[in-house]
Amino acid sequence: MSSDTYNIQIEVETQYIEEQSLPEQDRYVFAYTITIHNTGKLPARLLNRHWVITDANNRIQEVKGEGVVGEQPHLNPGEQFRYTSGTMLQTPVGSMQGTYQMIADDGVEFDADIPAFTLSIPRTLH
Repeated sequence: MSSDTYNIQIEVETQYIEEQSLPEQDRYVFAYTITIHNTGKLPARLLNRHWVITDANNRIQEVKGEGVVGEQPHLNPGEQFRYTSGTMLQTPVGSMQGTYQMIADDGVEFDADIPAFTLSIPRTLH
């Protein structure tokens, strides 16, 4: 399978949601905005997501499901899809990583890796 035929690039931006967080109750809410770019040669649809969310105490949550934010976006080469979602941690710092299961228009299924990214309240990490 040629990597330039099936190629999805993922960009992530994160934000701490202070107004929804309750640090005194170990509740830290974060938003993340994902931009999915189809940099491959074939159109592809996002079928499923798989997230691994780890907090600073090494508690791991796994999230699996169809699509993202209720959609299974179909991206032609050069197109992108952007969405915002969120998660809650019991610690002020954590990380997320995962995969999107994709299917190209030729029927080939492949995974698009979501590189690990950090969730942290402001002024916690340098």
